[in-house]
Amino acid sequence: MSRYRWTLGGAAWFLSFAASHAQTSGPADPLFQSDEILEVRIVAPLRTIFANRSKEQDTDGKLLHTSEAGEVSEFDIGIRARGLFRRNRDVCPFPPLRLNFKGGQTKNTLFEKQDKVKLVTHCKDRSARYEQALLSEFVAYRILNELTDVSFRVRLMRITYVDTDSRGKERITYGFIIEHKNRLAKRLGMSTAKLAKTSVSALQPDYLNLVSMFHYLIGNTDFSPIAGAKASCCHNHVLIGKEGELLFSVPYDFDQAGLINAPYGTTNPRFGLRSARQRLYRGRCVNNRYLDDTIALYQSKRNRIIETATTQEGVTERYGKVMKSFLDKFFATIDSQKQVQKTIVKKCV
Repeated sequence: MSRYRWTLGGAAWFLSFAASHAQTSGPADPLFQSDEILEVRIVAPLRTIFANRSKEQDTDGKLLHTSEAGEVSEFDIGIRARGLFRRNRDVCPFPPLRLNFKGGQTKNTLFEKQDKVKLVTHCKDRSARYEQALLSEFVAYRILNELTDVSFRVRLMRITYVDTDSRGKERITYGFIIEHKNRLAKRLGMSTAKLAKTSVSALQPDYLNLVSMFHYLIGNTDFSPIAGAKASCCHNHVLIGKEGELLFSVPYDFDQAGLINAPYGTTNPRFGLRSARQRLYRGRCVNNRYLDDTIALYQSKRNRIIETATTQEGVTERYGKVMKSFLDKFFATIDSQKQVQKTIVKKCV
C-alpha cells in the first residue's frame, strides 16, 4: 500500500462514493436537521414503566419541547422500555425507552414524521460515568455521520424527566433520539429489507469495508452485518437497499465499544479480548481490495473525527482526552503499513 494511494486515491473514491448516493438522498426529517441540543420534558409514571418493562404495552405520557424562542409544544406519547441487554433491570435501572408519538399532533412541528422512535437514556441516575458513556455513544454515531450519509442520524436532548408516580420528582440528564430505520431508508431513496439472514456477497462491498473499519475504530465487536440471534437480520445492523441491487448493512447500538467504555460493558468470550479497549478487526477478507481507499477516507477525516470527540457539549475534558487517546491509537495503526498488515489484513475473517 502506498501513501500516494492512501491520500489521492482515497479522496477520489470518497467523492465517487458520495456522488453515487447523493442523487437519491433526500433531506433529513426536521428533527435531524440541526445539531443544537433540544430542551424537552418527559412527564410519565416512570416508576411503573421501569417496574413493568412491558414489551407489548405503551404507558401514556407527555413530551414537552421548548423552542429557542420560548414556545412550548406538547405531545401525547406512549412510552415503553426497550432494548435487550440494557433493558435488563440489573444492567440499567433507567432503561432505554421507545417514544410513540400520536400521528396528528406532530404535523408542522419539529417532530413531524416521527412515529415510534428510540430514545437512548443514561442507564443510571446520579452517575457521571454513565452520562459520559451516553455522550460517547452519541459521539460514535456522529463520527459515522462524518464518514458516510448511509448512517443513522441522531439528536441530543437535555431531558427533564418528571415522574408522576413520585409526586412529580424531577431528574435532568442527557439522552438522544435515533432516526427510525424506515426514515433512514426513505431519506436515501431505499427501503428496509426484512430478511432472517443474508450473505457478504449480497452487501455493498465498499460500504461494508468502510463500516468494518468504523467498528475497528471505535473498538466494537458486538455486531454482525449478515446474521442475528433472532428471526430478523442483523445483530446491531439494519439492512436497506433497492430492489435488485446490493444491500447496505447499516450499524447501530455501540454501547459495548471501547470508545464508549460503558461501566457495564462486556466482551464476547470467543474473541479472547482483555477488555473492549482492545481492538479486533472483523472485516471481511474478500473486501480487502477496498482497504487502501477506506484508509485514505479515514485519514482525510482524521481532524473532523477527533474534533467530534473532543468538542461535544457535555463531554468532560477528561473523557474527551480519553476518547482522543483511543482514536489516536487507531490512526497510528492505519498510518503504518506494517501495523495494517499485522492488525487488519491478517485479522480479517
